[in-house]
Amino acid sequence: MALLHSMSLLLLLLMLALISLFQVSLEQRDEPKLGTIDMAALLSIKNSLTDLPGTRFFSTWDSTSPYPCSSFAGVACALSPPNTLRVISLALGTGFSDSPGLAGSLSPSISNLTELTQLILFPGFVTGPIPPQLDRLVNLRVLSLTHNRLTGPIPATITALRNLHTLDLGYNQLTGSIPPSLPGLTQLKVLVLASNLLSGALPHAPSQLLHMDLKLNRLTGPLLPSSLPSTLRYLSLSGNAMWGPLNNGLLEPLSELVYLDLSMNRFGGAIPISLFRPSLPSLLLQRNNFTGAIPAPGKETTPYAYGEGSIVDLSHNSLAGEPPAILAGVETLFLNNNRLSGTVPEEYVKSVCEGSMKTLYLQHNFLSGFPLRRDTEVPYDVDVCLSYNCMVPPVGLAGCPASAGGELSRPAEQCTVFRNGGNIVD
Repeated sequence: MALLHSMSLLLLLLMLALISLFQVSLEQRDEPKLGTIDMAALLSIKNSLTDLPGTRFFSTWDSTSPYPCSSFAGVACALSPPNTLRVISLALGTGFSDSPGLAGSLSPSISNLTELTQLILFPGFVTGPIPPQLDRLVNLRVLSLTHNRLTGPIPATITALRNLHTLDLGYNQLTGSIPPSLPGLTQLKVLVLASNLLSGALPHAPSQLLHMDLKLNRLTGPLLPSSLPSTLRYLSLSGNAMWGPLNNGLLEPLSELVYLDLSMNRFGGAIPISLFRPSLPSLLLQRNNFTGAIPAPGKETTPYAYGEGSIVDLSHNSLAGEPPAILAGVETLFLNNNRLSGTVPEEYVKSVCEGSMKTLYLQHNFLSGFPLRRDTEVPYDVDVCLSYNCMVPPVGLAGCPASAGGELSRPAEQCTVFRNGGNIVD
């Protein structure tokens, strides 16, 4: 009887094992596989790129893997009929700060991954052109090929990517002009082409753009209304060769701006008063050719509440007149290397002594007084530089950068009347 019971138990266990194997076989048979075209594209991409020493990104890209969607680093897939997996996201490289990245070139086979919504190339040493065949990726929403050594022009075919939300080709060696058909990208919100070798005039911009960073290129010509959509919140054109006035109402519609950097260009004339507002806490206009007084609304003397983290840099221009009191609410204020005169407003001194203004650079002007009480000290964490003006600065040189030089005051002959701690008297 015991023998019969043991045999029955053994038979039951055998049947359960067979059922389990059958279920696994069915699951494997029904498991969706990556499409052959996508798989071939991935292998072609791998063959055109290589890990730099210290990078092991492609170590998981085993061509014999039955499930590359789950085993290949940087690859994400989604199910597509009929029961086939397609690559929807491809991130090439690790993105880690201690990883040197990838080298090689971008394979045109990327364009065979027609379900891609995101294509990212992390920083490395990838060279060669951007494949013009990328226009086949009509579902693409994010295209980021930043901090590599890509060369050649921006393919005009990129403007066929109607679903593109983010285009970041910054920090490469791209040449030529920016494609004039950019306005056709009606979904584009973020455009970054910074630090390339792009030339020509600023083209028309998509009307819904929020972020435009074109700094450190070779762009020329004036700003045009069609180049500046009213939706912009971030605009950087620093380090180009653009010119022309700004006080023609051009920037007034940009009421959403919170960051504006036009530094290191050739813009000139007066600075528009519309740019001085607390809702624009980052205003960088240094190293241009601006002239005239820094505008202030009427006889307004109450400092604007710019707040923590705010910065206004108008240095290295030819601005004249007295510093306006409304800027006393700025945390970091650079007015150095201009032609400002008169006495520094008491509101500046108050902000400095209270510590709400952390940096005040006024060196290399023609200022004649800084009304700091003898019994008042500047906080240790505040930098104030007043050197090379028409006065002996009461705060010395401790808060000055090395570029300010070592001279406390201007030569007397450069000032109308000069006396220690005094003012210019006409």
